[in-house]
Amino acid sequence: MAKRAAPEVNAGSMADIAFLLLIFFLVTTTIEKDKGLLRSLPPIDDTEYEPPIIKQKNLFTVLINRNNQLLVEDEEMALDDLREAAIDFLDNGGGTNPAGESCDYCKGARDDSSSDHPDKAIISMKHDRETTYEKYMEVQNELVAAYNFLREREAERLYKKYYPDADNVFTAMLEEKEKNQFSKDEVLNDRIETIKKLYPMKLSEAEPDKN
Repeated sequence: MAKRAAPEVNAGSMADIAFLLLIFFLVTTTIEKDKGLLRSLPPIDDTEYEPPIIKQKNLFTVLINRNNQLLVEDEEMALDDLREAAIDFLDNGGGTNPAGESCDYCKGARDDSSSDHPDKAIISMKHDRETTYEKYMEVQNELVAAYNFLREREAERLYKKYYPDADNVFTAMLEEKEKNQFSKDEVLNDRIETIKKLYPMKLSEAEPDKN
């Protein structure tokens, strides 16, 4: 009696199906990007020099303790008030910069006990080793937002006529630079650097204490 042939599964198209599934997952899968802080480090300088003397009034201290409490100038402060406090410090304009120029564009209170000039104002931030990453990022964002607010204000004052339809002039300038990154626009770069020099981001981070 003849043996019945066992049915075979046609696997000829399995490779094609697997390839199509691979393409599908590559296209539809969202890969999370690592979040970080955008910082431009200064170039290495081997020249020996004496560190500049910083007046206490030109230093704005921000501390996050292990309980995620925010201490600004040794006093507890709510996160919602940090941005305004940083703006008041940076924009005080109570004296002159190292070149002997007064801050005629500052709109602060010109308090003798606060910063002399945006070029001298330094924000010093320190956190505890047990500070949560979320709280650290929230404080960072508020401090950077203070600089961005002042830069936007000056960009509006100086260059609004070139960006009449932009809600945020400095942001529009940065976006234009990003779009034209392969074509060097010296005028645009000079304008951006002018704004940055008016309110240089001097944000210092101290190492947490070793327990």
